[in-house]
Amino acid sequence: MSWVRHHSPTSHLRKGRAVKGPTTPTGPLPEALEDFCEHLSLVENRSDATVRAYRSDLSPLLGSMSGWGDFTQAALRTWLADAHRSGLARATMARRTAAARSFSSWAARQGYLDTDVAARLATPKTARHLPRVLNVDEAVGVVEAADAASEPEQLRDAAMLEFLYATGVRISELCGLNVADVDLAARTARVTGKGNKQRILPFGSTAVKAVSAWLDQGRGHLATCAEKALFVGVRGGRINPRQVRRIVHAAAAAAGAEGLTPHGIRHSTATHLLDGGADIREVQELLGHSSLQTTQIYTHVSTARLGEAFRQAHPRA
Repeated sequence: MSWVRHHSPTSHLRKGRAVKGPTTPTGPLPEALEDFCEHLSLVENRSDATVRAYRSDLSPLLGSMSGWGDFTQAALRTWLADAHRSGLARATMARRTAAARSFSSWAARQGYLDTDVAARLATPKTARHLPRVLNVDEAVGVVEAADAASEPEQLRDAAMLEFLYATGVRISELCGLNVADVDLAARTARVTGKGNKQRILPFGSTAVKAVSAWLDQGRGHLATCAEKALFVGVRGGRINPRQVRRIVHAAAAAAGAEGLTPHGIRHSTATHLLDGGADIREVQELLGHSSLQTTQIYTHVSTARLGEAFRQAHPRA
């Protein structure tokens, strides 16, 4: 039985969750773009970041078109070719293609287009670069970088580092945690991940100790009275990803692991679990991946573990 339990959100149609962006040009296509973004947010339950990115990608293109007759495969290919010539990264090109395909499919279903003109657009292949993975000693050095401190900000930093390594959560998930999401007695946390999906994650005694110290001795000195966030910044509001990245970078530099990112801690957690014998499907649930294939790409089997498996399983080892 897996030790990660999933909980469905109470509703996929959360009032007010549609992501509003900057004012766009008027016209049939820009107006349709706002309807499309609302559909992504409220019906498809896509993340705020995805909705913002798709709006940003499509707004200049659609704002330059006078009507649906201008939205053709040829126009889309020209748009992507111009972006490629301008030197946009492959990942950005892939996202633009995905945005165009998603919008075109929606527009066809809505009756704005007779056919899905973007269905045959090829998505550029992007190279997958795995983040730096810490060995166990390096990971311990990073998460213990602030352990001896007693100031509120240092207690917070120690709690965040311990929690990141204990659970492997994404930086957005860490920033989204509320005090009520953490059960220190049960050593579990309710995390809201991509697609507003919730999962319950376990964490160990070391993280419990660090989070308890932050709640008991540090958080009250920083948080505003009405703030529900577990981790807060110096102004008392919910901490943001940029602040977390700075904290991780500083701790990594102090431990001699320069260049580490929060995603690198997540990757290290998954790798250490696999190296310790955890089942890959349990790691998949821990990370919040909908596909096992994603976990297989994201995590890697260490050379030592692969060699051990070979020696145990191969008759000629």
